[in-house]
Amino acid sequence: MAESPQQSERTVTSSPCLQGERVTFTGTLASMTHAQAAELVAEHGGTATEHVSRQTTMLVVGEEGWPLDDDGQPSQKIQQAERWIDEGIPLRIINESDWLHLLGLTERCDEIHRLYTPAMLSSLLGISVHLVRAWERCGLIRPVRKTFRLPYFDFAEVNRVRRLNDLLDAGVSRRELEASLRSLPSVRRGDERPLEQLDLLVRNSHVVVRDDHGLVVPTSGQRLLDFSLPDEVETPEIPAPESEARPPSVRFRPDQPEHETWSSGDWFSQGCLLSECGELKSACEAFRLCLMTDAQNAEAHFHLAECLYRLDNPQGALERYHAAVENDHGYLEAWTQIGSLHRELGELEAAVDAFDIALDIHPDYPDAHFQKAETLAELGRMDDAAPHWLRYLDYDVRGPWADVARQRLQELPAEAVEISRP
Repeated sequence: MAESPQQSERTVTSSPCLQGERVTFTGTLASMTHAQAAELVAEHGGTATEHVSRQTTMLVVGEEGWPLDDDGQPSQKIQQAERWIDEGIPLRIINESDWLHLLGLTERCDEIHRLYTPAMLSSLLGISVHLVRAWERCGLIRPVRKTFRLPYFDFAEVNRVRRLNDLLDAGVSRRELEASLRSLPSVRRGDERPLEQLDLLVRNSHVVVRDDHGLVVPTSGQRLLDFSLPDEVETPEIPAPESEARPPSVRFRPDQPEHETWSSGDWFSQGCLLSECGELKSACEAFRLCLMTDAQNAEAHFHLAECLYRLDNPQGALERYHAAVENDHGYLEAWTQIGSLHRELGELEAAVDAFDIALDIHPDYPDAHFQKAETLAELGRMDDAAPHWLRYLDYDVRGPWADVARQRLQELPAEAVEISRP
């Protein structure tokens, strides 16, 4: 007896979503391991294969960075799949998020695009907070939102920029990377902006040389304030745009008349550039010159504090962080830095007070929850720390801080953890 249209529709609807699909994965998945993904394929009626072949019907591209090999070329699986698609073989290339949506795992997709603060990204990706801020400043990464000056970034975007940066540092040319990126399906569809980011990375590589007028970044034409005496630094050869070189050592010289007309904003920008180049003493002087005419500039106080801390002057940094919050009580990152410095100096109760202020301003601030929990643990107040480790895990499930939080909670009695849950 033939099936009615309604029966046929029910049969199709109840079929596993990957029924008959042969699925292969390429690149690093952001939501799970390849082995876990293969198990999901089997659970949903498909067959997971390690290698792409003519029988492959779906190639899933991981979103943990760009799917580029160490030589900057697209993964071999993508290149082979593209050739077979050109031959007419019915093979789909989709990204990890689309695959998760297909399986109905929207919560895993949301996990890929979780938002992270600069400190969380530093812990998760192994890059400095200063680099995250530098990338934001030059437009490489864009905060999804800002809360009391605190930027939140999409993890996937930041990790892709890191991958491009690593490949450039490894000597892969811009031309090769541009060609590879243009060949990726998501870039061709216009889903991403990696070519713009690649251009910005190259132009902000901080290759600095000296000409007759001072220091200049040759790849962008950006001029840096020259703090050094004319006869103290030899003129280096100008390297090719894509090569790397350390900027010459510079020292503050206050008597250069061409800078007499500079505004506080000019000095602030100069301080940021020098800080990014690692010229911390000169950056401090630039920020101080900014503050001479704009003493209430909380951001200048904050950046000066960052430079002082990197120069191993924690007390000077602490003073400047306090100046930042005196001029902007809601400066979240300054409060957490104050707490972190007090903790570093062994002043644990003062650290807790600073983290409390940050959480009063922004109760959903992940960094403050984690740092407060760790400080309370050092004070032996484990039961008080547990709710803050739990809150941190609401925002981060895969970073090193998340691993620490889970380990700390596992060391507590189960009933104490349950009592701490909201």
